[in-house]
Amino acid sequence: MPHYKVAIVGAGPSGYFAAQALQNSVTDELTFTIDMIERLPTPWGLVRSGVAPDHPKIKTVAKVFEKIASEANFRLFGNVELGKDLTLADLTNKYDAVIMATGSTIGKKLGIPGEELANSISSAQFVPWYNGHPDYANFKVDLSGKVAVVIGAGNVAMDCGRILAVDPKELDETDTADHALDLLHKSNIRKVFITGRRGAEFAAFTAPELRDLPKLENTDVYISEDEIALAHKNAQDKGEIEKHLASNLEAMKLIAETPKHGHERSLEFLFSHTPKEILGNGKVEAIKYSTPSGDVTIPCDLVITAIGYESEAITGVSFEKGKIANVDGRVSGSNIYAVGWAKRGPSGVIGTNKSDAADVVSLLISDLKEPKSNGDITELIANGHKIVDQAYWVRINEAEIAAGADRGKPRVKAVSVPDLLRLGQP
Repeated sequence: MPHYKVAIVGAGPSGYFAAQALQNSVTDELTFTIDMIERLPTPWGLVRSGVAPDHPKIKTVAKVFEKIASEANFRLFGNVELGKDLTLADLTNKYDAVIMATGSTIGKKLGIPGEELANSISSAQFVPWYNGHPDYANFKVDLSGKVAVVIGAGNVAMDCGRILAVDPKELDETDTADHALDLLHKSNIRKVFITGRRGAEFAAFTAPELRDLPKLENTDVYISEDEIALAHKNAQDKGEIEKHLASNLEAMKLIAETPKHGHERSLEFLFSHTPKEILGNGKVEAIKYSTPSGDVTIPCDLVITAIGYESEAITGVSFEKGKIANVDGRVSGSNIYAVGWAKRGPSGVIGTNKSDAADVVSLLISDLKEPKSNGDITELIANGHKIVDQAYWVRINEAEIAAGADRGKPRVKAVSVPDLLRLGQP
């Protein structure tokens, strides 16, 4: 019976769904050993460091990941970094297939003047900062001003805007990182704009996220009814309105019609605003937009761009248009495959990765030849290197949850690699 070894690089949703697809493909004639390699001591990727802390239901997908990890043919190798502790060539030599589930972590740039001013930052920095990612625990953001602008028309932009606009008391019982929660409590930001380059009909928000906004207890949320009507007309002129767009426009209408209470805090959506220049002397002071009715300047103290992500370069694999060069997930001329954002760019929701991974794994299985018999990852990592296996991660996880229980939170995250490793010590 052929037995194959597959390495998965990256322990986020696409990596786990690839492991699940492999497990679902096991038969009497076909078996796999699955080794998942993760740079951090903590798995789950964006479920841990990307999903907004005030949306805990989305994080329940982690239960699926833990079930996948509990299977006998799965091994976790956390705190192991590709390019430092081992090379991609090491993996391709020892494994029958290597699946790259490395995501997209670099925020795209606007390419406009003033983008390098202090307090002009990316969602790729802000989101992991408030979520306790070790790489961003010491990231500095200045919330002493009163107005923030978020550029982008997707759920990441909405998350950034909402986190800045809510009363921080509404985050106290979440797993927002302590350092971020402390700063948000001291924040002077009271007005947040979320700006999209095109009309409301092109926005990539999802309706459930929009419908949550009127539920904010201490924040008024504004969308122009005229903008929604125009978006509806523009969409109708092209034919029948697609279901997801109809849901979006309905959710926007609900926001527009929800009574405002004169709260000190507000969140406002602006559409058809194309950023031209960020203005300021050393730090952000305003942003200039081109709009259908002419240029508009909005005084502000913080600009966050949330316009997409690109993958970080990895030695041994080619990239094009911000993602791994691949055809349907297959990296030509190799036994390397790509899944998730590394394969298709930053699109879709967490669940999108499930069908995506299943398709790629089908391709991978169709490509399999004679199994390799020349060892595995355990022969590649230096003696004494602290590997976070599944049992080690379970101890970290349980320690964080226990610390959270004492404070009425889902968990209290450790935000440095040494602290995480200490938490999981046997």
